[in-house]
Order: sequence, then structure tokens, then C-alpha cells
Amino acid sequence: MAVPARIGDIPAFADIQALSELMDDGVLLCRGNGRPLHANSAARALVPETENALAALVALLPAGAMGASRITGRWNGDLALTDGRILQVRAYHHRHPGDEGYLLIVFHDISEAHARQQELQRRHAQLRQTLVRLAGTQEQLLQSEKMASIGQLAAGVAHEINNPIGYVHSNLGSLQEYLHSLFALIEMYERALRAPDPKALLPEIDDMRARFDIDFISGDLPQLMAESREGIERVTQIVRNLKDFSYSGRDDSWKLADLHAGLDSTINIIWNELKYKVTLEKRYGKLPLVQCLPSELNQVFMNILLNAGHAIAERGRITVTTGTSTDADEVWIEIEDTGGGIPEDIQQRIFDPFFTTKPVGSGTGLGLSISYGIVKKHNGQIEVRSKAGEGSCFRITLPIRQHGRSES
Repeated sequence: MAVPARIGDIPAFADIQALSELMDDGVLLCRGNGRPLHANSAARALVPETENALAALVALLPAGAMGASRITGRWNGDLALTDGRILQVRAYHHRHPGDEGYLLIVFHDISEAHARQQELQRRHAQLRQTLVRLAGTQEQLLQSEKMASIGQLAAGVAHEINNPIGYVHSNLGSLQEYLHSLFALIEMYERALRAPDPKALLPEIDDMRARFDIDFISGDLPQLMAESREGIERVTQIVRNLKDFSYSGRDDSWKLADLHAGLDSTINIIWNELKYKVTLEKRYGKLPLVQCLPSELNQVFMNILLNAGHAIAERGRITVTTGTSTDADEVWIEIEDTGGGIPEDIQQRIFDPFFTTKPVGSGTGLGLSISYGIVKKHNGQIEVRSKAGEGSCFRITLPIRQHGRSES
């Protein structure tokens, strides 16, 4: 079938051929019924060493491509060749008045772009795996630093437990003696009740009361029991605090928590480390419940309080102050010490991992770095004000609510 010199307002066919040869994309022109009319060099190169290149190009098209383009006027999709190349195929249908019209199919090689996309997806998957590993490593570092801190405090905590256990043990010894004396006196009273003349045993009873000092036992026994109960409660509190700090937080959830309770719990744990050289002053304001991960914030408080204690050489003061911001959507905690301070030239590095000013072997350099990460995780800020020789003040600012998170 002869091709008309002009197709509607389309330039002469010879001009179309010439223009198509200038294109880097493959171009195939067909009649509306799918009969191929012309393919440029770029299109024929897609089916090399083929006797009927036009028919081979038509055969490359996915099933339904031509039919869909006749209905909607256009179609596009991707095509994978046997040699591994990927083509983007676009088909356009123009219906000429009085006949079936024409189809224009454009083949655009997207192999490189597809390969880059595949590479990006591969690298994205690798980055996701790396991120998961980093998250796991961060959690391990957090737990490692927490347990290292508790390890350093173990002797002090043992001392704190031994004190109440010691006097409870002593009180139990006294109680055993008191019970022996009371049971002996009770037995004497029972003998008197069974005797024909109970009054005859009264001198012996009075002698036993004086010898066992029953009046002293009566006064000392309630005090002894109260001290023992207080000691046991003290041990229970220490164990509860240790349990909170040794908990890894893996199953921890965001919840509304009392930050003052967290501060008090932290101070109880580390107090034996501080009490011999530190005067602690609390200036608690009125705080609302804060949505947070309580055990992680306790780790921050412990790290900063311990650093404050280590900064004090002999005697000094640590002041813990809390309050709410003026717009009442944030709370802040300040921990200030009267220690040696931080030189200005290293203040920018104190939150870097593994940076420490402590002697080798006495610090991991992770405490403030992990604290910084925890505060950022809470969408908060941690700042330091310090001058060498004048002490330091760490200020932690936290939002009261975490947007987009629900608490348990």
C-alpha cells in the first residue's frame, strides 16, 4: 500500500523519515491496524540480523499495547530484551478521517537508568540493614554504659545494703535473746498458775523480771522492730532502684512519668558515691507528668550527676533544679556543680563518643554521648554552661508530650 505524500497536517513522509533518523530513540511508524511502515536506524538496531526488522519490532510490543493505544490514544510501559536491556515503550495513535489512522511507537533505552535504580535500591537495602545494626549497637552501648555505671557503683551499693542488713541482723540477735527471756518468764507465770499457792512464786518471778530486765525489753522491743522494718524497706528500695537501672529498655514504652521520682531514684542509687564530699540541694518546681522513656532519662540523670560528683575534688555542692518553660509545653532540669569546670576549648567535644577528660581506665567516654542521644530521641535539648574553676551546669529541656506518639 502506497504511503500518501501528506497525512493530514503531518509533513511529507520523507521528511518524517529524515527527522526520525536524527533521533537517539527508536521510532516505529505503523498503520492503525498494526501494519509497520517505517523504522529508524535506532529502532532497527534493537533487532539486528533480522530479515524483517519491521515485523520483529512489532512482535516486541507487549500484548495489548496497540489495542490500548487505539482506545485511549496512548500507551506506555517497560520492555525487557533478551540481552538484558530495558526499554521504555510509548505508543501514540492518531485516527485519520476516513481510515484507521497511524500508530507511532517510540523505544527509549532506560537500561542505565534502570541499572542505577537497581543499584540505588540495593544500596538502600544495605543502608537499612546498617541502620538496623547501628540501632542494635546503640542499644547495646546504652545498656553497656548503664551496666558499667552500675558496676562502678556496686561497692557503694553493697555498702548501702550492708548497713541496714547489718543492724537488722544485730536486731534479730537481740530479738532472739528477748524472746528467750520472755518465754522463760511466761513459763514461770504458767508454773505459778498451776501451783497450789501462786503467791509463793512471786519473789522468784520478781527476781526473774529484774534479772532479764523485762522493763527494758518492753521499751526496746517496739523500737527494735521499727528499726528492722526501716532497714528492710531501705534494702527493698535499693533493690527496686537497681532493677530499674539494670532493665535494658527493650520492651520499654513511652509513658507519662514523674521526673522528680526518677531523679530521686537515681540519687538513691548513686548517693554512696557522692555523700562523702557532696552537699545535695534540691530545688524542685512543679512539673506535670512527662511523656518519656523513664529508664533512659534516669540513665541521663545518673551520668550527669556522677560527672558532677567526679568534678568535685574534695568538698562541694550539687544543685538539682526543675521547672517549666514560660509557654508551659516544655520542662527543664538543671544539674549544677561547684567542681573544676570544663575548659572552653573542649566544651564542643564533650558530647562526642569516647571523648573523656578522665584518666585512662576510669571512664568510657560514652556517658555524655549516650545522654545526648537519649535527649535528642525525646526531641529535647541538652546544653552546658561552664567556666574553668567555677563549676558546670547542664540543662536538659524536654517536651511534655511527644507529637504523634501514644503513651501506654
